[in-house]
Amino acid sequence: MNSDVFSGNGANAEDQWTFDSTTGAGQALQNHWKTYFTEADVETLKSYGINALRIPIGFWAYDNTGTPYISYGIGQGADNYLEQAIGWAQNAGLKVWVDCHGSPGSQNGFDNSGHMSDVEWQQGNNIAKSIAILTTMAKKYGSVQYSDTVIAIELVNEPTSSGANNFNTTQQFAREAYAAVKGNATSPDLMIVMHDAFEGPDAWTNVAQSLGPKGSFGIDTHLYQTLTDSDKALTQAEHISTACQRGEALGSANIKVPVYVGEWTATTNACINSDGSSTAQTCSNSGCVCVTDSMDNWTDEVIEQVRRFMEAQLESFEAYTSGYFFWSWADSDMGTWSIQKGIAKGIIPNPLDDPSQRKYPGQCNA
Repeated sequence: MNSDVFSGNGANAEDQWTFDSTTGAGQALQNHWKTYFTEADVETLKSYGINALRIPIGFWAYDNTGTPYISYGIGQGADNYLEQAIGWAQNAGLKVWVDCHGSPGSQNGFDNSGHMSDVEWQQGNNIAKSIAILTTMAKKYGSVQYSDTVIAIELVNEPTSSGANNFNTTQQFAREAYAAVKGNATSPDLMIVMHDAFEGPDAWTNVAQSLGPKGSFGIDTHLYQTLTDSDKALTQAEHISTACQRGEALGSANIKVPVYVGEWTATTNACINSDGSSTAQTCSNSGCVCVTDSMDNWTDEVIEQVRRFMEAQLESFEAYTSGYFFWSWADSDMGTWSIQKGIAKGIIPNPLDDPSQRKYPGQCNA
């Protein structure tokens, strides 16, 4: 998210596990927490028409036993800054999802879990440890004290459903964690959210309906169009069409259980020609610029086509889901992953909640 943090002794770190193992990591984290996201940023997001924040935190903020993670415990370190951010959101009238983004043993082996490693989340006592940590989080952020701001706690982010992880075990975890969070939260309307484990929301409707009334349990799905070979082979026009189709496909599940697109971006692998047409991944004509190139090098044609893609996603998600969270606030390396840079470049409508700011309405009905 912010490559500037990974400097000095942490320059070669590939994840927080290795970063926290380096000399000076504690001070670097403190400096990062103090500056990366501020109350002024919350006010800026409100001015963009944003009404909710999904804030990630790693399990180690509450229990780092047996790991090199730097932890200060509840009310300190990362949890202190989470608490502070929730206060800023409360002052601005924004809602918050608290997202347990990294889980014990690594739920997916990706760097976003905290540790690029073998997936061991369902091994040993890691599931039990996950639930214990979620219980701690629920007692604090699921309390009446936060009920006007914290509307959801997310149990785990992007657990895989292959290899060392079994999808049936993941669903059983969701049931047990739901009971633990609900049993320790005093906020009456707190929603418990589960990532779909890359199986799609339809695979979760029976679980959701067995847990309680609609609205007590929600599903988070992540819709990126840059990670698979089939997506990388799309032109920009095909990306726009895919955005419409994938959003619409969520509608049937959303009738039964609230479905949220918890992560999505403006990024594609398309390259835009000077006449507005596009190719996948590479340029062959003079004047062609790829979406993944630096925003400083973008032409007006790239800005227009990325704006069209953004608005198609917004149109689709607003029609067929219960809400969405753009990933992310600020990214020092990739502008299309930053709502801050996207607004500044004109690829995201501003404000988001003003229909008159949409330049390309009705793309999904064309």
